[in-house]
Amino acid sequence: MPYFKHKNADLYYEDHGQGNALLFLHGASLDMRQWNREVRHFSKSCRVITLDARGHGRSTLPPGKVMPDIFWQDAYALLRHLNIKSAAVCGLSMGGHTALQLAAYAPEIISALILIGTPCTNKFNLYERVCVPINLFSLRLMPMSWLAWCLGTFLGNTKETRTYIKNTVRSMDHGNFNRTWKAVTGMESRPLLSRVKCPTLILIGDRDSLTGRQQDFIHRSIPGSCLATIENAHHGTNLDNPEQVEKEISRFLKECSHTAAP
Repeated sequence: MPYFKHKNADLYYEDHGQGNALLFLHGASLDMRQWNREVRHFSKSCRVITLDARGHGRSTLPPGKVMPDIFWQDAYALLRHLNIKSAAVCGLSMGGHTALQLAAYAPEIISALILIGTPCTNKFNLYERVCVPINLFSLRLMPMSWLAWCLGTFLGNTKETRTYIKNTVRSMDHGNFNRTWKAVTGMESRPLLSRVKCPTLILIGDRDSLTGRQQDFIHRSIPGSCLATIENAHHGTNLDNPEQVEKEISRFLKECSHTAAP
């Protein structure tokens, strides 16, 4: 199985297809299986790479504090490991935030950016500044079975999405879950938005109450970005409505290739 080592973690990835590189990054508490359908679809025309973030899926999480910037560094290290010089990157939630930081810190390697249900901060307004610390404390006390039920119930809009989220969260180690979530809620990218220069597509589920309030802000802050709404989708947007997500991404990548053509 394909692993590479970076900063004391064994990171699992998969590499499918040939063509222009397209990297998919999953959300917190999920794993690369979130993108199974997209892998099948886009690997027909692209080189599709997926990564289990450290502490998720088959990737390990070394002892100690998890730093908020480690996720984009892991993704960048994977692209370097595979000797990829240019890639489009797509992420949902934590994966989108990771992709955003990757585009800001490593613009020479990111050709296009796709953000789905992505926050740029966890301190966007008074509500988040008050509730995020309370939620972090509550997560430490709740059994994983409860956490799995809550996240699956409130973040998915279909039975299949809710089942996948519940099963994936339930499989995580509680300590790893808490350490990862503390790092995720410490990610901050508002000052980085103006540094994103590559073509950017922002997708948001019409029922996503978790990150919906930030999408217009990100759209306004990244010059030339496009914003589209995915129908009948909650925070697990690509799982709830994969057909429309694939259609929007395909159209965007096609436009990017035409723009880049001489």
